[in-house]
Amino acid sequence: MQTKSLSLEHIIRPSSLEKNAPVLFMLHGYGSNEEDLFSFAAELPEEYFVISVRAPYTLEPYGNAWYAINFDAEKGKWSDDVQAIESRDKIANFITEACEAYSVDQNNVTLLGFSQGTILSYAVALSYPEKVNRVIALSGYINENILKEDYTNNDFSALKIYASHGSVDQVIPVDWAAKAPKFLNHLGLLNTYEEFPVGHGVAPQNFYSFKKWLSEN
Repeated sequence: MQTKSLSLEHIIRPSSLEKNAPVLFMLHGYGSNEEDLFSFAAELPEEYFVISVRAPYTLEPYGNAWYAINFDAEKGKWSDDVQAIESRDKIANFITEACEAYSVDQNNVTLLGFSQGTILSYAVALSYPEKVNRVIALSGYINENILKEDYTNNDFSALKIYASHGSVDQVIPVDWAAKAPKFLNHLGLLNTYEEFPVGHGVAPQNFYSFKKWLSEN
């Protein structure tokens, strides 16, 4: 279902609750769009108001990105952290907009990201923890370069994170993802980390695991 005109294109699955519904924002990966993770929506608890967001940068011939990635072998692979920071703040502002536009509880916000969407979910939650209660971080990692400079001064007491990664991921090395627990523990943040025997994707057992975590948290 396409919806009200806000600063980022998105689709929604309404909640079974008429007001103060918990809200879950979906952030897709590089080269995808808002339809991708939305396939999970029907399987999530019906009380959740689900908002799947389209990244702002259009790729050719199709798809979208939260920031540019260079794949040129001569220049080496690199990410555009300036664009990533812009997207971080666009998402943070969009969360506020959406919570005002829809009948949802701004104090019960979950981010569910995949790959580049996970990198942005971490960045938003760690930079603006007052806006986010839970993060489901699938097949991504923490990029410290796109966190707000003073993020270590933030209050993370209300933030919980579930992270998972494929043990044979050929796109984002599992070693990058596996650094998250130590990083989050250092911030005193409640977190769960799991690995599954898959590549760059979400295995069925992974889906059921984060769904169980969501219901328990």
